[in-house]
Amino acid sequence: MAAEKAPEQTLPDLAQLVLDSPPTTTSSTPAPPPPSDPTAAPTTRIIPDGPKISEPFQFGSRFLLSGDEVFSHNAWDHVETDAAYKAFSTSQFAAQRSKPADNYDKMRFNSDPRRWWDLFYKNNKENFFKDRKWLQQEFPILAAATEAAGVGAVSIVELGCGAGNTLFPVLAQNRNSGFHIHGADFSSNAIKIVKAQPLYCEMNPLGFVTASVYDLAAPDTLPTGVEPGSVDVVIMVFVFSALAPAQWSIALENVRRMLKPGGKVLFRDYGRGDLTQVRFKAGRYLEENFYVRGDGTRVYFFEQWELRKIFTGEAEKQKGELEKWGIREGQVGEKTQEGREEKEVEENQKGKEEEEESQEDKEERERQELKEEMERFPQGEFGGFIAKEMGVDRRLLVNRKLQLKMYRCWMQAVFEKL
Repeated sequence: MAAEKAPEQTLPDLAQLVLDSPPTTTSSTPAPPPPSDPTAAPTTRIIPDGPKISEPFQFGSRFLLSGDEVFSHNAWDHVETDAAYKAFSTSQFAAQRSKPADNYDKMRFNSDPRRWWDLFYKNNKENFFKDRKWLQQEFPILAAATEAAGVGAVSIVELGCGAGNTLFPVLAQNRNSGFHIHGADFSSNAIKIVKAQPLYCEMNPLGFVTASVYDLAAPDTLPTGVEPGSVDVVIMVFVFSALAPAQWSIALENVRRMLKPGGKVLFRDYGRGDLTQVRFKAGRYLEENFYVRGDGTRVYFFEQWELRKIFTGEAEKQKGELEKWGIREGQVGEKTQEGREEKEVEENQKGKEEEEESQEDKEERERQELKEEMERFPQGEFGGFIAKEMGVDRRLLVNRKLQLKMYRCWMQAVFEKL
């Protein structure tokens, strides 16, 4: 879509472009209609003898169809987990809860997370992560912001920029004289790596890029040089998962402060049940869905409803389900240790019980699980955004030699500040 020239400091065309699907490789293929629910999981439309299209995000186009041999390729897109993986995951989660990190380790990893990220980038430099060149396809607003003409001034902040694996691919594509991107990261070693790169040294004196050390979870703060209400786009790719749930509301308030009204958050992070979560061993569980890796860095695994609750202040699915079972949201309070122990016993035997329990028992179990999820959600000021797009990127990876299936899951969204 051709963008018309916009007034200085405004981005009406970018706001429109973010809702467009990236172009397909076949010009004669009609564009898919917009999804009726922008927060729904991606749907799939297959055109005979043409490209396969997913909505609202692309996510890949190799679909496992009836009759396909699963081990004929290394990866498949949009594949739901099978019953065997779900049962294995349930048993793994129960085992993780039964052998959590001890109190000393919880204190060690939660009290000074900056230390562990500094060590990570000291050891790994810029070589650990691959450049995320796919981002401009998944988030067309980034491609539009770097166009040579008709865009005007654009201010982008990447939170958790690391060694620049997102920042530099975007910067390298820029042809917009009014473009500026600021990379912010918790780790001083990461920022040193960014500032040492040739592209940074070339573009920083021209005013296209800056970088600073920044703690997203520090109350009432913004990155160096970033003014309140001055940012058009915030990139958050695998950064929110590094925060403890108790830090979510503070981080969100800082994001709200830096964005203009109508500004966008481009979000991608780990989803619940991802293989990475399932593989965690004893001593790595910090709290529900929150773990510490072997290198000391922390990671959380999200559900879609949690992201809706964080960014929009609403958890529509959960509220509807609570009403179905006659639970008022105000009834959800502190979780008791007795409730946790009962849940652990239940989950240890869940696979067998699912086969034997009646429909009534199943609904009661789901009601209790749902209530506990709501109880765990942290206190704080959430909302201030609308969800323009939300999707779940599910991928099946296979080891053809060992005949193993490995399921990955990521959450992706575009949120707009009200």
